[in-house]
Amino acid sequence: KVRVTRLVLDPYLLKFFNKRKTYFAHDPLQQCVVGDIVLLKALPERRSKHVKHELAEIVFKVGNVIDPITGKPCAGTRFLENLSDSENLTEADTTYLSEKLQELKVCSTDK
Repeated sequence: KVRVTRLVLDPYLLKFFNKRKTYFAHDPLQQCVVGDIVLLKALPERRSKHVKHELAEIVFKVGNVIDPITGKPCAGTRFLENLSDSENLTEADTTYLSEKLQELKVCSTDK
């Protein structure tokens, strides 16, 4: 069961509102959990009365958040591993990261 939320324009108010639609999809390996963001593919013919789609790809697993700047896993506003402890980080990388963090006005809470 997959719920899709779309933004629909109200012609009178000229404001967008969420409109939800539920699709039933076949997950052959049963690899999805509640909260995953997935990509569905329409089946050439129905699998059953309600199942018209199948799971094509899991785009994002729930709870698996990667910081787009550093590529490191994070939980909320904290990194799961300390950036300064990383042995693969060069001096140029740390300078670049500190500049990006200052640009985004993010300060370190590890002191």
